Amino acid sequence: MKSRFYYTIILMFALVIGSHLDTKAQGCVAVRNMSSWSLGSDSVQTKAWQFSLNYRYFRSYKHFRASHEETHRVEQGTEVINNDNSLLFGISYILNKRWSVSAILPYLDIDRSSLYEHYGNPTASNPTINPRFHTQARGLGDVRISGYYNALQKEKISLSVGLGVKLPTGNYETKDHFHKKNSEGQDTLVYRVVDQSIQLGDGGLGIILEFDAAYHINHRFSIYGTGLYMSNPRNTNGIKRSDNLTEGIPNSNEFSVVDQYVFRLGARYTVDRFQFALGGRYEGIPSEDLIGKSEGWRRPGYIMSLEPSIVYSTGKHTLAVNVPIALYRNRVQNTIDKERTKISGAYQIGDAAFADWLLSITYAYRLAR
Repeated sequence: MKSRFYYTIILMFALVIGSHLDTKAQGCVAVRNMSSWSLGSDSVQTKAWQFSLNYRYFRSYKHFRASHEETHRVEQGTEVINNDNSLLFGISYILNKRWSVSAILPYLDIDRSSLYEHYGNPTASNPTINPRFHTQARGLGDVRISGYYNALQKEKISLSVGLGVKLPTGNYETKDHFHKKNSEGQDTLVYRVVDQSIQLGDGGLGIILEFDAAYHINHRFSIYGTGLYMSNPRNTNGIKRSDNLTEGIPNSNEFSVVDQYVFRLGARYTVDRFQFALGGRYEGIPSEDLIGKSEGWRRPGYIMSLEPSIVYSTGKHTLAVNVPIALYRNRVQNTIDKERTKISGAYQIGDAAFADWLLSITYAYRLAR
């Protein structure tokens, strides 16, 4: 039985990591509301409903090209700032000791401020510091529905696997007003699509693979590993990011429908009703998808974080807080960067803004029949 467990873990990692993909994370490179995150409960209660509410916040503003931080952007005041306040409403039902189902409905509230999208960043010919303007995206995001199978539940080892879908319920053509100067230098408002990083949806039907594993050293101490990979087979969603952009590269002006992933590995320690955990977190968006074409515009990259968390449980109630703290961030080449590199003969790569940390607060209530 132990050998079967190890083979299962190896297979799961082979499916999602063995493709040798590049990747992406929080901020302009945002893995929004797709985390595989467990409350860490070891109990199995059948015929039970669980309702949860998760609040998460991050502020991205530090710009990176590859792993190099462009500190001058903050110093000059030209950084792009995304403030993400999101709520995830969750409902799950435990059918029996083996099977459970769940649904997650995200409500997104994201504010983005910049200079370059409006009057423009300062240049040598126009060194004036322009005002900072805001665009917003608020509303329902892409809904997730998943089924979970408790594949292994032993005294020392537990393993559950999940398979689900991500539905294209979020508006992937969210628009807002941008400030532009007309030919006479007067301020005008232009109504067009907001940046890809704050779009409410991506327009794709996603396939989600998850796992949640734990090794219990004793009744207090355990080691955990969780993972989620979402495959988005659709190539682009047909939404143009600019009305007049032409690069001669296929679909370079359209938003790409991207894969996403997150993996966590760490240890938990239980004291009475409290559970403390510390681990590593690796999340991102690949430069190229696992299934289908990867044309169109995306900001791929990844982030590695240290993730402390604390969980308090009493009766039917559970409250959890976790705060991933960024240790390493990397904005990698997308397919357009790679094509530009081939054409020009010089290495090309865009930038992206990342957050320093992410705050996640979850309340869950279990209602047994």
